[in-house]
Amino acid sequence: AVNNGLPINGGSISAMFGFFLCDGPVRNFEEAKSTNSELFGKLHREMLNRGIYLAPSSFEAGFTSLAHSDEEIDQTIEAFDQSFKAIK
Repeated sequence: AVNNGLPINGGSISAMFGFFLCDGPVRNFEEAKSTNSELFGKLHREMLNRGIYLAPSSFEAGFTSLAHSDEEIDQTIEAFDQSFKAIK
């Protein structure tokens, strides 16, 4: 997938999710190490600036829960969109 011209790939299992900023799937640790960690750091900072706390590394998982409302999910999606625009 691509967001504002930047590649993003990830997956989820139930409420756990993760993603990498790269083309193509990440299937193992070697592929994970070759992803753009500097760009992930920039994305992390942009998301913090918008009130969204992500795990500080793409090697960590994120979690959603029933405590997250539809409004909060929508705000998070919008924060991702704005953050991708800011770092491209």
